[in-house]
Parts: sequence; C-alpha cells; structure tokens
Amino acid sequence: MKRIVDRIKGILSAGIALLVFWLMACGNDNAEPQSEGDNNFISAVDISFYPEIREANLDFYNRDGQKEEMLKILKENGVNTIRLRLWVDPENQHSGFNEVNSFSEELRSRGFRIWLTLHYSDSWADPGKQVAPQRWQGLEFEALKDSLFHYTQHVVNVIDPEIIQIGNEVNSGMLHPYGNISAQKGQFIQLLQTGAEAVRNVSETSLIMIHYAGLEGADWFFDQVESVDYDLIGISYYPLWHGKSLNTLGRTLAGLQEKYQKEVLIAETAYPFTLDWNDWTNNIVGLEEQLILPEFPASPAGQKAFLGRIKEIVDDTPGGQGLCYWGAEMVAWKGDQATDGSSWENQALFDFENHALPVIEVFQNEKPEE
Repeated sequence: MKRIVDRIKGILSAGIALLVFWLMACGNDNAEPQSEGDNNFISAVDISFYPEIREANLDFYNRDGQKEEMLKILKENGVNTIRLRLWVDPENQHSGFNEVNSFSEELRSRGFRIWLTLHYSDSWADPGKQVAPQRWQGLEFEALKDSLFHYTQHVVNVIDPEIIQIGNEVNSGMLHPYGNISAQKGQFIQLLQTGAEAVRNVSETSLIMIHYAGLEGADWFFDQVESVDYDLIGISYYPLWHGKSLNTLGRTLAGLQEKYQKEVLIAETAYPFTLDWNDWTNNIVGLEEQLILPEFPASPAGQKAFLGRIKEIVDDTPGGQGLCYWGAEMVAWKGDQATDGSSWENQALFDFENHALPVIEVFQNEKPEE
C-alpha cells in the first residue's frame, strides 16, 4: 500500500513541478493548475469523444446557466483526472495516437491527470470483442509481444500518463486469438506482463491497471493474473449488465482489495437522468427495467444519487482509490436527427440543452485523508 501512496505523491509532485516550469516558460494565462484542495482520490471522467464533439462548436453551460467551456466546467466541479481510450490504427484520427497525445498535453496544461486505456485494437475492445490491430495480425507470438512492448513503451515515453490500463475490459483476454483467456491463458498472461514491463521500463510513476468488467467472476479472473506486475484493480459497473445490487458491488470491491492487496477503482460507470432521447440514434439505456428502482429513478436527482452512492461505496472500501464516469461528454453532438450520433446522451453529465446536471457536483466531494 505504501508503494501506491508514494507513487501517487510522486506523480503529484512531478506534475506540479512540470506545470510550474511550463507556466514560467510559456506564460500561458489559460493554464489551470491543480487546486491546493486536491488529494489523492481519483475523480475521473472519460471524455474520449470530446475532440470530435468539439468540432461541432456546441455551447455548454455551467450549473449557474452561464456559457462555459466543458473542460473548465469539469475542472471547477472537482474532476481531477481524464480517462482517454487509445486505438492503434483507427479508421479516422479520432482516438489515435496523435489525437490522444495532443489532447493529453492540453489536459495536463489545464491541471488534469491523464488515465490512458490501451485497447490494443483498431476499434472498441470489451469482453465480447478483443480483435488484434490489423498491423499485428498474422505475426508469430514472439513478434507480437515485441510489437506490444515497443508500442506500449512509446506511448508511455511520450504521453507519460499517471494511470495506464493494459487492455480494456479484458475478461476474455486480449489480442484474440493470441491472448484468448479460454484457449491461450498462458499467452494472455505473457501479453499482460509484457505490457507491464514496457511501462516499468520507461516510467517510475505511471500506475498500471488491469480492468475487468462486472462483478461476477472477478475473483476468479484476478486469481489468473496474480503473477502480473500491476498496481490497480479497475472494475466496470453498470446496473444494466452487472446487476442491481450495490451491496454486492461493495462486497466485491472490498474482497478484491483484501485478497490481492491492490488499490481498487470503479473504472467505468454511468446512469441516466432521463429515459427520453435527443437524437434518432438508439440509446443503450431506455427502459425502467434497466434501472435500480425505486432508489434511483431516471431523473437528474436519481442520476446524482446513484453516482453519490457509488462514491460512498468506494470511499468506504479500504484501498478504494476513485471512480470514473464514462461518456460524460456524449451529448447528441451530431444533431437531433442523427441516426449515427450518441447512444448515451441520456447518461451524459449535461442535459439536452448542454447544461451541467446536478450529478456533476458529486465530483466536488473529496475523499477524507486517512
């Protein structure tokens, strides 16, 4: 545990020093350093779509109804970490290395910590889809490991994230068919370890996360990867897919921390503020049966209460290190007639007029010092 705390303190100290140096050298009046009240608790949002959304030139509004930049709204409400996905060779520039690197530089100049999710794919990777990037397909396994090592090392060397995931929701393994946990468990473990070694090779401060989606089977999964060198256990929790018992969530987090002696985080979660929609793209959540009722209705108050309870559960977990809200930025940015727009606009942190919702205030709550 001391190792994790020391690393986080090192991250903060190094980040502050670099920021001061950058401000002195560049004289950028727009930079927003971390406030003195920040502590080690990770209050994160995933806004991986934001570079694309920003191209639509939408206006956003803070809780007082004043027009304000989204990043500033997030910062002013206690968000201290931004989670970004990274794809190897995406069809367009979005979520590719150049965009993520540039956006990370901007975010760090604004005082945010960077949390990278390496999908090791050209598109979405999740429990049901772990496709190796096109450029690595057909390689011999040793050549694949070498490619993964040098790719990961390059990412960390250039972006230097505070947190880095080796894979995204790797319940079924990653880089299929090479690292399918059912058919090639040994190779999957080697791939995880290779990624971890690449991080350690170039960074003394980046914290390595292994990310699992859901609660069922989590204990078995982390038994399988126990030999890997990593720091953080990340868990996705969505009531739609992972059950509606928050008591089970609390017990699972506490059990994982106690058994494996790792810090634990909610790596992804979200909840709707309405069951309505703001474009013609089918939403992921749209039925009452997908909710936790009556405690958390699909309303602005229900959304805030849900995330507040998630925050309490993490706070109450020994070794609970933080949470990340996924899709915070995913308003209907392609317009209200789009059929290829947002499937998440009713779960964003902004309403259908792009006003910040009450849920954003949850990020202001800091974890008490122990």
